[in-house]
Amino acid sequence: MKTTAKTIEYMRSKTDVVPEIAIILGSGLGDLGDKIEADAIIPYEELDGFPRSTVSGHAGRFVIGSLEGKSVIAMQGRFHFYEGYPMSDVVLPVQVMADLGAKTLIVSNAAGGVNTDFSPGDLMLIDDHINHMHSHPLIGPNDDAIGPRFPDMSSAYDRAYKQLAKQEAEKLGLQMKEGVYAGTTGPTYETPAEVRMFRTLGADAVGMSTVPEVIVAVHRNMRVLGISCISNAAAGILDQPLSHEEVIETTNEVKGNFLTLVRAIVRSL
Repeated sequence: MKTTAKTIEYMRSKTDVVPEIAIILGSGLGDLGDKIEADAIIPYEELDGFPRSTVSGHAGRFVIGSLEGKSVIAMQGRFHFYEGYPMSDVVLPVQVMADLGAKTLIVSNAAGGVNTDFSPGDLMLIDDHINHMHSHPLIGPNDDAIGPRFPDMSSAYDRAYKQLAKQEAEKLGLQMKEGVYAGTTGPTYETPAEVRMFRTLGADAVGMSTVPEVIVAVHRNMRVLGISCISNAAAGILDQPLSHEEVIETTNEVKGNFLTLVRAIVRSL
């Protein structure tokens, strides 16, 4: 595991806030970070040895402060395995947020809809995931003081949090899907044959993030809630090419509902 000691020391020199809740904001969903009453905003480039966000729609900074009366730390932009970073870098922010004190992780992403009942703009509560990244963030020596060698993933996405999210969505009049997220390496979008395979395996959405972060959060004994924004129908469902521009366009259209829902969830945690 990559050490976070220097990073933690630097971040604590910038703020006295001890975050209860960590939030990872996916492609096009970073506006939630602007709603936080910020005590500190720390660009990743200020942190020694920290990776950089290289993908459009990822601002590349931590925002630490208050949201709906709760102390939070949000990532405006994440790191992806396809950017060439090792898994230890991809999950480093989760290690940092856990070391800063966060006990809850809300993770979001933009994902392709594998389930043919899903439409672009739907929000999907992540019920479970499939790791199809051909790698694992916990490979290597294990620090038993941080987490177990063999973490149980049978309830990776907290059941009580899922119920709370559904209740808040219902109060807001938001239709929210529920399903399984499949994580792939990218950076290519999936082929139609791969989408059929994922559907056969039981996936409802597919994307290029989230799974490593959730694994490490569970290892660190954090409670996890996951929400996907269905940004497009996955390959082969519609007769049209896929693009990152479409992903950003769809998340821009739905981000109002996403922001409202996450704020309501944070308020109720």
